[in-house]
Amino acid sequence: MKKRKMTTTVSAIILAVFAVLTLFLSSAVIFDWFGIRAKEGNYVLFIVWANFTCSLLYLIAVYGFFKSRKWTFWVLLAALAVLIIAFTRFLLHIDNGGLYEEKTIGAMIFRMLVTLIFLLIALRNFNLLSWRN
Repeated sequence: MKKRKMTTTVSAIILAVFAVLTLFLSSAVIFDWFGIRAKEGNYVLFIVWANFTCSLLYLIAVYGFFKSRKWTFWVLLAALAVLIIAFTRFLLHIDNGGLYEEKTIGAMIFRMLVTLIFLLIALRNFNLLSWRN
């Protein structure tokens, strides 16, 4: 039991750092803080908004991890859905000749994988697997 609590706490801390970093970077582009928008080059605004939305969902999930709430899984699932929808739209944007930065592809894949990892941690730690209940 202590191992599961430790995993949950460590997951919450790592997710909190990821959430705050995502919140800062996405809001800096949206609101053009510190001239970051110009440094980003050909950013795609709906991707930035998707990341901003996910950062808020991540913060809610951090609270869920600290409080050991089963709904944390659903919040992370919603974040993953937002990312998958945005990435699908992004691929259409690329296919239609829209401008973008190459690094966005890798960043979105990384973000989806990180979200999936935290989703699986929540699934395991909060006994949401039907055969384990």
